[in-house]
Amino acid sequence: MLTVLIALGSFLGFILAYHTYGRWLGTKIFSLDPNALVPSKELRDDVDFVPTRKQVIFGHHFTSIAGTGPIVGPAIAVFWGWLPALLWVVFGSIFIGAVHDFGALVVSLRNRGQTVGEVAGRMIAPRAKVLFLLVLFFALTVVLAIFGLVIASIFKLYPESVLSVWIAMPMAIAIGFWTYRFGGGLLVPSLLALALLYGAIYVGVEYPFSLPASWGNPTIIWTVILFVYCFFASVLPVWVLLQPRDYINSHQLIVALVLLVGGMFAAGLSGKADLQASAPAFTETAPVGAPPIWPFLFITIACGAVSGFHCLVSSGTTSKQVACETDAQYVAYGSMLLEGALAVIVILACCAGVGMGKFTRQTDGNYVVATNEAGDPLVGRAAWTTRYDPQRNWNAFLLGDKVGAFVEGGANFLTALGMPLKLGIGIIAVLVACFAATTLDTATRLQRYVVQELAASFHFKPLMNKYAATAFAVVLAMMLAMMRGPALPDGTLRPFGTGGLYLWPLFGATNQLLAGLALMVTVFYLYRRNKPIWFAVVPMLLMIVMPIWALSWQIFNAETGWWPKQNYLLLSIGIATLLLQLWMVVEAILAWPHAKGVLEETLPPLPPSSKTSLAAGR
Repeated sequence: MLTVLIALGSFLGFILAYHTYGRWLGTKIFSLDPNALVPSKELRDDVDFVPTRKQVIFGHHFTSIAGTGPIVGPAIAVFWGWLPALLWVVFGSIFIGAVHDFGALVVSLRNRGQTVGEVAGRMIAPRAKVLFLLVLFFALTVVLAIFGLVIASIFKLYPESVLSVWIAMPMAIAIGFWTYRFGGGLLVPSLLALALLYGAIYVGVEYPFSLPASWGNPTIIWTVILFVYCFFASVLPVWVLLQPRDYINSHQLIVALVLLVGGMFAAGLSGKADLQASAPAFTETAPVGAPPIWPFLFITIACGAVSGFHCLVSSGTTSKQVACETDAQYVAYGSMLLEGALAVIVILACCAGVGMGKFTRQTDGNYVVATNEAGDPLVGRAAWTTRYDPQRNWNAFLLGDKVGAFVEGGANFLTALGMPLKLGIGIIAVLVACFAATTLDTATRLQRYVVQELAASFHFKPLMNKYAATAFAVVLAMMLAMMRGPALPDGTLRPFGTGGLYLWPLFGATNQLLAGLALMVTVFYLYRRNKPIWFAVVPMLLMIVMPIWALSWQIFNAETGWWPKQNYLLLSIGIATLLLQLWMVVEAILAWPHAKGVLEETLPPLPPSSKTSLAAGR
């Protein structure tokens, strides 16, 4: 019953926050205006700037921000106990994450759809623009390398997910042309696509697709295929693939979440899912090699509570598609709360769901319930401990374990609805893969913007071209992803194609540092307009101090630090990120005494013949 009460309390809290705190931000702080001229209309080019109805842009925004972050982060953090993770997700989403996303979107909407990095140059100081863009570049490079590996690994671990993920691409292109070129309706084609997607899940479960062994390492092959796809997804007009694919995926993902919630309630009310009996609220003993809960809880759970990557989506793609300024609360604040709800589900799945029973995969692809030495099914704390053994080394908790904990717990929830375990695993695996895929191609497009903006700042014309910028972003990320990952605790070398795991320790701190910088831009935007800033200053300070603390620990810790261990790649990127962050803080401190009530320099007027090129930096 505790599982149900926690879920109900969290969901009601999110709904209440949207209609109170979110509405206050929209009306009293940001003063959203339904008649304001938005970038999607002022700079419409039908490539990046496309006015879009709020339901469609919500689908794009939500699926882009809710990658595997709100799955992997909570799946790791419950090592410290489910209660700290739950509290950070609920309160972090409402008072930090949603404020961060909302502010980034509004600031970008009122600055011709510029990214937060560009806006920082006018809000804080000219040097801040380049500093911010460099932080964005490092952060997105890490995101691309990691998420390419994540999806490739999901395809390898759960071959039943392959068909559903790829079949969405041609359907999205067909719907894009039908809607934008032929003026067709969106509802019927979307429902048809949804039916085909779930039909593909069933087919994929019965006939999983695996690459032939003769082709070589499947992780490397899938990574290459994914990045080739990302190149085309980044340069095509958003209405051709990105928007309709995300819209289709949003329906599929929402249906999967509804099934998860239904299964969770059914399992909780029937007593099959018992949170209290399955996992500890607080763990007394952390795993070997685990970092301290302070500050790493705030770093491990990024997406789901607050994530700097979201400011890139808000200001990089979403602001160029919002058709009405008042849609910003629905799209940004609402999407972040829905992601918080997803993170709550993940926490409960990785605790109460995993405790419903351990299962193993047979060589024929079927799943059977695991038993203990006495032949009894592994349930409760015994089942949870098979995933979260406190004696297990923290660094031995592999990517498959992190994703697998949610897949296992989520599939157990679905069995409470009478669904076969095999089909439940297929649905949850596709859910994870689709979330990761939408984040990957959106991140590629965002990195293209960042590369172009940096090229313009340094007057390097070759990379100001969108095709060259995209190719540079894709090739760099692919090279990093192709590296050999870090050795396992027992010294075993990982194969090539696991480089994303090597970069994983950088993701949390750099991502959260980015959130602190984005909140800083929002604070300056409001401070210059004599608007209240207290509600954003506290989150800003938290998201500056905690990541700096965590990154310093990762660099200098005597036992595992990158400096003592001579881990020069992580050390160089970590120190560079730390110095850029501190430099940004210094620039902000210097600008602060002269900013109150002083509006930033206005953007130059757009000549009619060059609106798009001026705005997009092309």
